[in-house]
Amino acid sequence: MTSFDKLLIDINNCKVCEKHLPLGPRPVVSVSKKSKILIIGQAPGTKVHASGIPWDDQSGKNLRAWLNVTNEQFYNPDLFGIVPMGFCYPGKGKSGDLPPRKECAPLWHEALLNELPELELVLLIGVYAQKYYLKSEAKKNLTETVLHFSEYLPKNFVLPHPSPRNAIWMKKNPWFAHDVLPTLRERVHALI
Repeated sequence: MTSFDKLLIDINNCKVCEKHLPLGPRPVVSVSKKSKILIIGQAPGTKVHASGIPWDDQSGKNLRAWLNVTNEQFYNPDLFGIVPMGFCYPGKGKSGDLPPRKECAPLWHEALLNELPELELVLLIGVYAQKYYLKSEAKKNLTETVLHFSEYLPKNFVLPHPSPRNAIWMKKNPWFAHDVLPTLRERVHALI
């Protein structure tokens, strides 16, 4: 068994924040040592928790449309690794799901990234991933960070969350579809 295989087993068996998870632990991660693009999102919702398939919801459909990729491409871990900030469903809050649990990223992300020698692009989806990875380089809010997406290239590509709840954000920021998505698709298709 390789260190990578053991790491994935350890992640899938993780119970560190079990007492805080309303549906219990069910880590959702999909990654290969050959992953070229890493998608770092927030945390699974209830539908993804139930299926165990990352981005198996409307947000995932929207993300695949943004990337202009097929389900087969998206779910090929040699192309796309999928590692959320929180691996398990965190529970429901007042206006949507709770934030990702803070234990996961510090516990698992560095070890996973060290096992991905072919990684060329990291998609930082949403404010939690952007704050964690960009630290002081993140702008004052998500809109500003995404507006200045080119500052984080070629390694990182910053995106809002593709949730249907963000339809209002998309309408308020038409530059995202006109300026950001074409660059995203070009960068992704050059790698896959």
